[in-house]
Amino acid sequence: MADPAATCPGHPEAPALKSTVVAGKPYEAEETDEAQDEGFKPLTHEEAKKVRELNPPFSLWSVWAGQVGVGIVVAALAWLVTGQARMGWSAGYGALAVIVPAALFARGLSRQKSAMHGNAALAGFFVWEMVKIALTVAMLFAAPRLVEGLNWLALLAGFVVTMKVYWVAMWFGPARKKSINNF
Repeated sequence: MADPAATCPGHPEAPALKSTVVAGKPYEAEETDEAQDEGFKPLTHEEAKKVRELNPPFSLWSVWAGQVGVGIVVAALAWLVTGQARMGWSAGYGALAVIVPAALFARGLSRQKSAMHGNAALAGFFVWEMVKIALTVAMLFAAPRLVEGLNWLALLAGFVVTMKVYWVAMWFGPARKKSINNF
């Protein structure tokens, strides 16, 4: 038989319940000695708002715009340095193999901002990431048929340099101003 103290919230020996509001709905959580020992304190609405203001979200579209710019520069440089149009087209197609799937990924995630559950948002992220990878692979397989005189080295250079924009964007992106621990 189950312990009445564990199953009945009104029982005198039942663990203390702390009532809070999560996503606009009341939520009762069991207070544990662990949470009290670690000094865990949930943020108030005002504190959470301040943290969001100090740390704006990172825009996928700004990263995408950076990829487009870098892709154009790489294709132009490949053309100018070698003097061969096919090198520019190859590098440009390599950049497109990153840019087109990234645009689809960003659009898919943008439409999911209203996901109410974390699991749904996570599943959506993985679905769109798989779509992005599948489209990238399909574009790379189609490259020999679409780009006349394809140079794989130039394609790879355009692909890799454009892909590295993610890292550059994280490096130069908006710096986190304050941590939550400062509240």
